[in-house]
Amino acid sequence: MTKLRLWLGLLLLITGVANPQEDTLIVNAAQSLGAISPYVYGASYGPWAVVSPEMTPLAADSGLTFFRFPGGNWGDQNDIQPYHLDLFMLQARAWGAEPSISTRMVNGTPEQSAALVHYVNIEKDYNIRYWSIGNEPTLYDDYTIDRFNEEWRAHVEAMLEIDPNILLIGPEIHQYTPTEDPNHYNAHLREWLREFLRANGDLVDYVSIHRYPFPASNQSSANIADLRSNTAEADTIIAVLRQDIQEAVGWDMPIAVTEINSHWTNTGGGEASPDSFYNAIWWADVLGRFIRQKVEIVSYFALSASVQSGLGMLARYEPRPTYYVYQIYQHFGTELLNAESTDPDVSIYAARRDDGVLTFIVINLGPAERSMTLQLDGFTPGDDAEVWRFDAEHNAERIGTESIGNESTVAIPGQSITLYIVP
Repeated sequence: MTKLRLWLGLLLLITGVANPQEDTLIVNAAQSLGAISPYVYGASYGPWAVVSPEMTPLAADSGLTFFRFPGGNWGDQNDIQPYHLDLFMLQARAWGAEPSISTRMVNGTPEQSAALVHYVNIEKDYNIRYWSIGNEPTLYDDYTIDRFNEEWRAHVEAMLEIDPNILLIGPEIHQYTPTEDPNHYNAHLREWLREFLRANGDLVDYVSIHRYPFPASNQSSANIADLRSNTAEADTIIAVLRQDIQEAVGWDMPIAVTEINSHWTNTGGGEASPDSFYNAIWWADVLGRFIRQKVEIVSYFALSASVQSGLGMLARYEPRPTYYVYQIYQHFGTELLNAESTDPDVSIYAARRDDGVLTFIVINLGPAERSMTLQLDGFTPGDDAEVWRFDAEHNAERIGTESIGNESTVAIPGQSITLYIVP
């Protein structure tokens, strides 16, 4: 056994592969994983939950980069009016977010969708590039996949006649689930997606899904343990989606998760409901996993809460905890770097900013503080790191500086998000 260990150690030394210790955070700044899409910091927003005047300054400072409008099923129950669009564009531009429009599918017509494109991009010259048709057609009993495929294509062809430069997002199916069980109640959604791509993959620019992991199995609400064990699903769901895309069209396509939260109901006030502190911890890790999986568009549901709803990162008079996730990610870099953790309860995501500064976010899903060794390769810090934190005592605040380098020991409080900015 001793000889085997010596041989393995020599092999690691020769090949240059590090042998990480237990309880280690690993950042390899020399291994770039490519650019991070600027549109992963998005949210749904619509007339059903307009940001209140009191929350307008926070919306402007949110760090959101992409708005899906009108978001949810409102757009299949109402016709979007010019005044809706004009107000939306004023806000999107003022808040620095890329706009996206969903036209009406249910009880809508291709002519209506084309007229919307004409108003937005021809009459008003808003130059909105991202468009989708309908919201979650898989929820409607009278929409078969064949009917949806035919109508979706008719809408798109009419829209492209008006503006051939728009980018199409679809199919916007609900509750895409990475299951291999043919008896699972959501198993048919994978076939929906594959059939959609076989029929319309030539017109699709971004393959889109929606996902809310809870409630599950008739469970009325989620608890902290549920959310804590759920974050890894974000990796699985994107891997399965890429597999389905390859099977349907034979090549990879950009992915958009255009509607997501932990819970799809209006529940609030629970320990793990969408308005809770722990929902922010859950979402920070899920968002980091989507970034690592190279998702192009991510749209949290939603920016603003309707009356008596736990959904929304902004309530009527105050921000919800999830708002502060975006305050942390505002400081994240633009080039993804290889990073990993040996602790399944602790996640790390690293990036390089355009000015060469290294940033990494460490998320502790567990309740106890963790002390871990940092293995930092390919980067020599020039000074102490800024440290920012979100936890029970800090709302994405700068808490000071810390000396960071290879073999440093970092302490990560339980249920926390910590950002390091290393010059």
